[in-house]
Amino acid sequence: MQALPGFRDFLPEDCARRNYTFARWREVARRYGFVEWDGPVLEPTELYKKKSGAEIVDQLFNFTDKGEREVALRPELTPTLARVVAAREREFKKPLKWFSIGQFFRYEKQQRGRLREHFQLNCDIVGETDLAADTELVALCIDALRQFGFTEKNIVVRISDRDFWTAFLREKNVPPDRWEELLQVIDKCGREPREKTAEKLGELADPVFATLKSGGKSEKLDKLIAGLRQRGLADFISIDVGIVRGLAYYTGIVFEVFDRAKKFRAIAGGGRYDNLIAQLSDDAVSMPALGFAGRRRPRRADQRNATHPRSDGENNSE
Repeated sequence: MQALPGFRDFLPEDCARRNYTFARWREVARRYGFVEWDGPVLEPTELYKKKSGAEIVDQLFNFTDKGEREVALRPELTPTLARVVAAREREFKKPLKWFSIGQFFRYEKQQRGRLREHFQLNCDIVGETDLAADTELVALCIDALRQFGFTEKNIVVRISDRDFWTAFLREKNVPPDRWEELLQVIDKCGREPREKTAEKLGELADPVFATLKSGGKSEKLDKLIAGLRQRGLADFISIDVGIVRGLAYYTGIVFEVFDRAKKFRAIAGGGRYDNLIAQLSDDAVSMPALGFAGRRRPRRADQRNATHPRSDGENNSE
């Protein structure tokens, strides 16, 4: 018998590489003052539906357990974090700076570097609205990759601001109930034919394409880059307003990390999600939050003798 499709065995050599990756992740997260935590691998399916909508079920390993509960293997950690913080936030001194290294599952088509189970680094800051938290989170993400010898010549962090696009849509008198639909279209414009994107955007196509070409302006992004420049990390950064992050819960600055050779999908991604905890809380506990996730990807055949394992990030999404 063999392992199920999309799952892996970790023989001693592979397990050693995995543990090396985890050790480096823990080292940099703790250096930034983050503390480790974890949640259950099995959660109510409803938790993920509340965050991402009913369509998420098609991507889950979900089933009815012996107690007649609808449950799912976790595809990500953010909903669990929101659930825990909403229920117990009075117990914690703010801001929270938590990280976790866990195993996650997605029932989706297997692709290069994207199986049905993976290990992922999650770092989140909860209870802080200041832009300094966004700067710190991006810096941590960069340093987590620098731990493996990557430099600004190897990776680039493409950052954007969803508030920039909501202001754009407001200026164009687009009804708020259409914003999420259009943000999804803009998020996918780099992965779809221009004609298809134009058809979806309608009369907004020309101004959106012009904005993407010019790059747009955002005071928040300028301040973020200034903060990273003070840390000596500005050369890793590129403003790209085409980065929107397709998940509806993002509310401000968002970012994705790519290899400059463009051989892989996003290495990591995240952003600010100030409304998610209230969305998942029965008591409507409102608390600002931001985070990112990055995967440890399975190696290609030509990487088996590489010194440093690579990571591959969530399409999040996160």
